[in-house]
Amino acid sequence: MPKALFLDRDGVVNVEKNYLHKIEEFELVEGIVEVCRAYQERGYLIIIVTNQSGISRGYYSEEDFAILSQWMVKHFKTLGITITHIYHCPHHESIDGVCDCRKPEPGMFISAQKEYDLDMAHSVMIGDNERDIEAAQRAGVGMNILFSSDVIESKANRVISSLKELL
Repeated sequence: MPKALFLDRDGVVNVEKNYLHKIEEFELVEGIVEVCRAYQERGYLIIIVTNQSGISRGYYSEEDFAILSQWMVKHFKTLGITITHIYHCPHHESIDGVCDCRKPEPGMFISAQKEYDLDMAHSVMIGDNERDIEAAQRAGVGMNILFSSDVIESKANRVISSLKELL
């Protein structure tokens, strides 16, 4: 069974910018390319799981998100990295009600597990928010890493302040 490196997008893959949806505003987080390459070389599938409430809020469209996602997949390909899939939740509970895909719900992880027959116990999640860690844990992801420089307590297995700590 394959294992996955799950990544939150905003704040882990790209620098956090409010409701990022334009290619020209996309900026990689330092170390993400090297981390993806290292995990890919060890046989992990690279899968992004991202809350995108900006869609529900009307800040950008599903098409805007798809255009940026397609560009991102191609960009990573030029760097020798295959992004297997990008799962996203376009909902926001105050607008759409409760859904099973918005983290901390585990829906995106469960979809990935079913689609790729993943070994969740040997998979890894890197998130920048406690809700990322909670969703991954609820889905059975074995190693959960919180990428944050200002967190004191976390349910994550490990807290890092630089992605380079994983190399």
